[in-house]
Amino acid sequence: MIRYYKTIDLKLEQLDDYESGCWINLSEPTSNEIDEMVEMLKIDKDVLTAALDDEESSRIEYDEDYTLVVIDVPFDMSDIQAANYTTVPLGIVIAKDSIITICSKQSRIVNDFIVGHVKDFYTFMRTRFILQILYRNASYYLLYLRRINKRTNMIEEEIYKSMRNKELLQLLQLEKSLVYFSTSLTANEATLDRILKQNIIKHYEEDEELLEDVIIENKQALQMANIYGDILSRIMDAFSAIISNNQNNVMTYLTIVTIIMAIPTIISGFMGMNVGGVPFATNSFGFWWTLIITGGICLVATLYLIKKRLL
Repeated sequence: MIRYYKTIDLKLEQLDDYESGCWINLSEPTSNEIDEMVEMLKIDKDVLTAALDDEESSRIEYDEDYTLVVIDVPFDMSDIQAANYTTVPLGIVIAKDSIITICSKQSRIVNDFIVGHVKDFYTFMRTRFILQILYRNASYYLLYLRRINKRTNMIEEEIYKSMRNKELLQLLQLEKSLVYFSTSLTANEATLDRILKQNIIKHYEEDEELLEDVIIENKQALQMANIYGDILSRIMDAFSAIISNNQNNVMTYLTIVTIIMAIPTIISGFMGMNVGGVPFATNSFGFWWTLIITGGICLVATLYLIKKRLL
C-alpha cells in the first residue's frame, strides 16, 4: 500500500499523488508497488526492499542519491491466551526530494505520525522526522517491556497455585520476545552511535536534545530488556524446580497412601482364609475386633509416617 503525505500550512495532508518534498509511506507493499517507486524515484530496488527482509539487521547506508536507515521496531503479536512480541525491520530512505518509510507490516509507530499523535512533526523537517521515529520506536520498546514485566508477575502468581506446563510455556514465549528485543535494541544502539559520531545524517542544533533523548531511551530499553530477560530466565529455572518438586511430593503422598491402604487388604486376606485356627472365627464380635485392630495398625503406621515427616 502506497500513501503520500505532506505538511501544508503546518498540517499533515494526504495527497493523491507524488509531490516534491512529500512523505511516502509504503506499508506491506507489493512487488508492483516497489517497481513503481523504483521507476519514479530512480532509486536502486535493493534499497527499498532491504526493510522487507525479516532477517535484516539495523544499519545505516549512505550514498550520493540517498541515505538508508534500517531499524528494528517492536510488534505486539499477543492474543487472548498468551503474550507474544517480535521485531520487524522498518526502512527510512531520505531521497533528494522526498522521504520514504517502508515496512512489511502495518506499524503503529508510523501510524502515530499519520493520526497526529506526534507533536511538532513536519514532512519538510526530514532529519527531525527520523529522530522522532527513533524516539517513538524506543518508547514502544519501553511500553512493551513494561507489559512483559506485568504479564510475568501475573504468571508468577498463577504458577504458585498450579503445576501445569501452560504457565511455563507462556514464560518461555515472553523470554523469546525479550531475546528479540535485546538483539534488536543492541543493533539499533550501534546505528544510533554511528549517526551521532559520524554525522552521516545531518542534524541541526535544535535537534541535538532530541538525538540525546533517543539514545538515552534506547539504552534504557536495552537495559530493561537485559534485566527482565535475566529475571525471567531465573524465574523459569526456579519454577521448573518447584513443579518437579511438587510432582515428587504428590508421588510420595500417593505411595504412602497406597502402603497404608494395603494394611487392611493384607489383614482381611489372612482373616478370610478358610482354615482352622483363624482368630475370632467363633467370636460373635470377631468382625468388629478385626476392624478395630486393622484401624489401630493403620493409625500407628500413619502416626509413624507423620513423625518421620513423610506425610
